Parts: sequence; structure tokens; C-alpha cells
Amino acid sequence: MLTHGQIWTALDRLAARSGLSASGLAKRAGLDPTTFNRSKRITPDGRARWPSTESIAKALAATGTNVEAFVELITDTARKPTQAIPVIGLHEAGRAGAFDERGSPTGKAWDELPFPAISDEHAFALEIAGDALQPLYRDGDTIVVSPSSPARRGDRLIVKLKSGELLAKELKRKTPKTIELTSLNSEPDKRVLAVADVLWLARIVWASQ
Repeated sequence: MLTHGQIWTALDRLAARSGLSASGLAKRAGLDPTTFNRSKRITPDGRARWPSTESIAKALAATGTNVEAFVELITDTARKPTQAIPVIGLHEAGRAGAFDERGSPTGKAWDELPFPAISDEHAFALEIAGDALQPLYRDGDTIVVSPSSPARRGDRLIVKLKSGELLAKELKRKTPKTIELTSLNSEPDKRVLAVADVLWLARIVWASQ
């Protein structure tokens, strides 16, 4: 007999396999972004709320998953352990209040993304919208960012400036006084920042492609 928890776990696994959060999966399926959120899994009076067969069918179609594969997601108990990491849209992440001064996610705008266990407890994910970072990252891609991972030349970074600006760039060169960055998209662009103007930077360690 299928349980409420098994079905929702399978949907979480389906989202994670596609590099999406629960809300990202719902959006890709053409549903209300909150359809699969944890807050929608229990009714206000405490009863279990099941996802509709229509919403599951749309999620399967949106990810190119057949019913047999979805059943495997329901019954597979030998999967690698996962952890829930905070996830938010890249544009929303640039708004005031999304991070503290150390680069840790704050506020209520963040969702959760099931992701294979990662050593950085401060890791977070960003969902890409639009084509500003093409061809490297496309609309709908998700990137996972690790603030504790050391950044080296050639690494892709998320950089937060004291001015409030949030950048997605590649590290070209770093000195005690400056940080030289290049663009992730096809536009030739070089930016040299004073270290004193940078609040924090974090390395992109994974991306759904």
C-alpha cells in the first residue's frame, strides 16, 4: 500500500534528479509554484494532502519520466543520503535580506532542494531564469554554491559586493588587493574589484545541465 510520505518523497526525488526544487518542478510542469511545497502537504486542520494524479502526470511529462521510473522513485530505499539545502531564484537572491554578511541564506523567501549530502553546511542553490548567462547556464538550470570551498583561478563564483550587487562570474586572478573576474556568458567582459568592496564570494560546485 502506498503511503502519503512515499508519494511526496518520490516527487522530491524526481525534482532533485532534474536539478530542481519542489517549486521549480511545479513551475516546469506548468503548475502553481507552490503545488509541491511542503506547506501544501498537510491541510490547515492537520490532515495529509495528496498530490493529484493530474499534477503528477504533468510533472512526469515535464521531466520526460515514465510511470515505471516514477514507481522506482517510490520504492527505492537504497538511495544516497540527501540533505535539504536552501534554494532561491538568482534574481531574488540579489535582493536585500536574502543573505547575512557571511553569505548564509536568511529570510523566508527560500525554498528547499533535496540534494546529495554535501560537506558544506552553508551550501545553497540558485535557480537560473532568463538567458543572461547563456551558453553556460540556461533558463531553468540550478546551480549549487559552496561558501566554504576554496576559490581558485578558473572557478565560477557567486560574488556579493558591499554595494548590494550580486554577480555570477569566473575568477581570473586574485591578489591581496584586487579580484579580477570575467563573464560567464558569451559577452567579452572583464571586471576588476577591490577586495575591500567584496562582502563575500562562494564557489559554484554543481550545476544541472
